[in-house]
Order: sequence, then C-alpha cells, then structure tokens
Amino acid sequence: MIEDPYKKSAQFYDAFVEPFTIVLRNNILKMNPPEKGMHVLEVGCGTGINLQFYQKFGCSVYGIDLSPSMVGFARKKFGRQVDIKLENASRMSYPRDFFDLVIAMLTLHEMPDSIRPLVMNEMVRVMKKNGRLLLVDFHPGPISFPQGWLSKIIILFFEKAAGKEHYQNYKNFIAAKGLPPLIKQNNLYIRQKRIVSGGNLALFSTASVTRLKHNLTKNDFSPK
Repeated sequence: MIEDPYKKSAQFYDAFVEPFTIVLRNNILKMNPPEKGMHVLEVGCGTGINLQFYQKFGCSVYGIDLSPSMVGFARKKFGRQVDIKLENASRMSYPRDFFDLVIAMLTLHEMPDSIRPLVMNEMVRVMKKNGRLLLVDFHPGPISFPQGWLSKIIILFFEKAAGKEHYQNYKNFIAAKGLPPLIKQNNLYIRQKRIVSGGNLALFSTASVTRLKHNLTKNDFSPK
C-alpha cells in the first residue's frame, strides 16, 4: 500500500497552502469562466476549493485525487452533491468526450516523468472535442529578480519539505521544461498563456489541434 503523503497535512491544507494559490485561482476563473451546465473535472483536486467556485455558477463538478486524506476532506466539504473519487489519473473511469473543462493545478510536477504522459493522454481523452484543458504548474523561467527569486526560494522550501521523491519529481519536471513539451506531445494548441510569480508559474488554457483544424477548414469554405 502506498503511503499517503498528505495524511498529516490535509487538515491544514486550506488554511496554510491555499492562500498562496489565490492568484492562480483568480487567473483560472478569468481564463476559463464558469458557465451553467458545464461539466468540470479537476485532476488532483485536493480538498476541492477550485471546484467550489465552478459549482457556485451551476457547473457539474467532479474531482479525483490519489490521496485518501484529501479525498476525505473534499467529500466532507461537498457531501453527496459532487463526485469525488479516489482514483489514479492515468486510468480514469470517466467516458471519452465527457468534460467541457479539465483542470490540473500543481499536479503534474508531483508525478514521475513516466506517468505524466499517461495522465495527459487521459485528460485529453475525457475532454470534449471542443473542450478545454487548463494546466497550471511550475515553470522553468526565465526568473525575474528580485520577485522571481524570492518566489523560487519559497517554492524550493515547500518542494523539499514534501519529501525526497516529491522533490526529485519536481526537479525532473523543471529539467524537462515544464508544461510546453507535454502540451505539444498531446496535439494541443495554446489558447491563452499567463506567466506569474516572477516566471515561476505558468497557466496554459489549451484545446485540441484537431478541433482547431476542423474549424479553420469550415471557415475557409463558408460563404463570405
């Protein structure tokens, strides 16, 4: 049985970690505004704070996480209103083309580099053809001075505190240039991009290249 790395910290997560992610969450909502009736999935949902904002606007929200502790707190928060699953993101139980929006916030860097492509494939599979995949994670830079370097020190502190394996996965993620290669490998195009925290964090709103080509072809031959 894999030990839950969030067993001790889950109960304090909202109070101590979430305040650092307010800027990211505000950007998420601006880049992909909630609309009533949307089906929204968060991969690595944690305690479910991001999903709360989409639920308030009438979205049907879903979350998965590998941490039993995080899933437990998320389920307490939502009750039976929301489908929160203890599930491996590389083998999701959801059907193909189901979600209007899939979110992965500060999730991919935690995974071994061999797992990330599998999770990306799954997120694209469950996303509707005209859906969006919103990726938020650490960025290799360039890092600005002094704000970026101060943020970098704080990030390194948290990543090292999370344990040896977690920190190694983070280093591998940064060495592999972060999100852009994963986006390219999965035939996605970037609709919107925002770099924040002095170059340490990136937000990419992406969609299917296949869908883009279809729309371009349709427009090319539509009556003027």
